[in-house]
Amino acid sequence: MTLATIVRGLPGFELIGLAALDSELAVRALRCRSSPFSRRMQLRQLDESHAESRERFAIGAHRRVGTGMRWRVRRAPMLRPSMLRCFSSPAYFAVLPPVHVFPMAKFRQSAAMLREHSIAAVIDPGTISDADLMRVHTPDYAASLQTGHYNAATALKLGLPWHPTINVRARAATAGTLAAARAAFEDGLAANLAGGTHHAFPDRGEGFCVFNDVAVAVRALKRDEPVLQVMVVDLDAHQGNGTNFIFAGDPNVLTYSVHVGRNYPSVKVPGSVDVPLSRYTSADEYFDRLESTLPGAIERFEPDLVFYNAGVDVHVDDKFGQMKLSTSDMRRRDEFAIDATRRWGIPTVLVYGGGYNRTPGMTGWLHVQSVHVAASRWTLERGERS
Repeated sequence: MTLATIVRGLPGFELIGLAALDSELAVRALRCRSSPFSRRMQLRQLDESHAESRERFAIGAHRRVGTGMRWRVRRAPMLRPSMLRCFSSPAYFAVLPPVHVFPMAKFRQSAAMLREHSIAAVIDPGTISDADLMRVHTPDYAASLQTGHYNAATALKLGLPWHPTINVRARAATAGTLAAARAAFEDGLAANLAGGTHHAFPDRGEGFCVFNDVAVAVRALKRDEPVLQVMVVDLDAHQGNGTNFIFAGDPNVLTYSVHVGRNYPSVKVPGSVDVPLSRYTSADEYFDRLESTLPGAIERFEPDLVFYNAGVDVHVDDKFGQMKLSTSDMRRRDEFAIDATRRWGIPTVLVYGGGYNRTPGMTGWLHVQSVHVAASRWTLERGERS
């Protein structure tokens, strides 16, 4: 039994009595297999599985072979997805006035395109639990979304007139980000066909962002893995002030953002790594700043999980982004960001972020392009493993 065989199923293997596997061997095995950044959680899972197996062995749950108290690893049966797992729901669509600037139709349009072209498996995530939502948001704020009695700050800054479906949509989209994170731990890559609502604060909504889905997902995951190190790679055109506020002072969460410095929000909340750009900066300048800062931030922080906000408001034809990336530039951006995490084997979750393209239907199409990049990488990695 080789070291590579021992680790190949993390997750997906279980320990049973037969072949020697001590803690030192486990560490060496993990080092030969994958990312140095996911070892903390993998080692904990391995230790827990090992301890459980020893206990089961002691009460006769496993067969004894000969007289040796030795251990080996066996593949546990599990279903492997045939496509990138993405999460969406009819509930992602909320009712807005017909002339509202927010492109709510993009959620239905992009999910339909992904299904039609068999780019990804689209799964309904259900809705987020109150317990998980309250790990970030205040009870009063969450209740105001149900009743429509916005507090003063939300009424002033959210930009979405209340309708019962606003609350339903925000809860469903938040569930999608948490579901995608759990899928990413199993598959390496996953996506939520919404999310990236990085302007939401614990007690209020801002900038079309009702609940901070990434923050809720992080806190929910940390309930079970308190030492989990999470990095938010935010390439939306606007700085994620709400996300930065929520994780300020948390040493296990690093926020990285490339955004327009003089754009919404007018008052920035400092993040861990902020890369502000001038308005309408060139693509050359954009990629120079991105490529010179992102890989180093990843390598220094060593995250166990990355949330990638692939906002499409960086497009040259966006109404609010104040950037000049072409459609092909955006594909290059997505390929670079995803490669920067997946080359180290870091589980990565793609979320939509913003987008307000002047051309009808283009916002949804650009989101599909981002998911297609992730799906292509997912397929490539499966081919390399087969």
